[in-house]
Amino acid sequence: MNKIKKKKVMVFGTFDIFHPGHRSFLNQAKKYGNYLIVVVARDKTVKVFKKQDTKNKEKVRTKMIQESALADEVILGSLGDKYAIIKKRKPNVICLGYDQEFFIENLKSKLKEFGLIKTEIIRLKSYKPEIYKSSKLRK
Repeated sequence: MNKIKKKKVMVFGTFDIFHPGHRSFLNQAKKYGNYLIVVVARDKTVKVFKKQDTKNKEKVRTKMIQESALADEVILGSLGDKYAIIKKRKPNVICLGYDQEFFIENLKSKLKEFGLIKTEIIRLKSYKPEIYKSSKLRK
């Protein structure tokens, strides 16, 4: 029997107000593999890095993505080691949002450190950022 190898794509985000820009982001990411893992930022992590609370709690944000049926797996990020999920799941591709800035500065060296030298990092395109951006939608 021929077994299809999973090509795992991993994305990270807050997904506070799940909007068409997020749908576009997930659909773009899906094109790079056949198994999409969405890592949702923890409430505490968002508070520390974005200096604000989320409109929706992490469980609600996770559920919104699960209900969209765009991801094969939706998981909460780690409160400790921010790279733990990458080490554990060993994605083939990591897709970043066009404006993603947290935890990416050392990503290439971290992948090398974890022995994931073949893991690709791809920056995705924006989708109508003048309309669909959580910071604009929350106002």
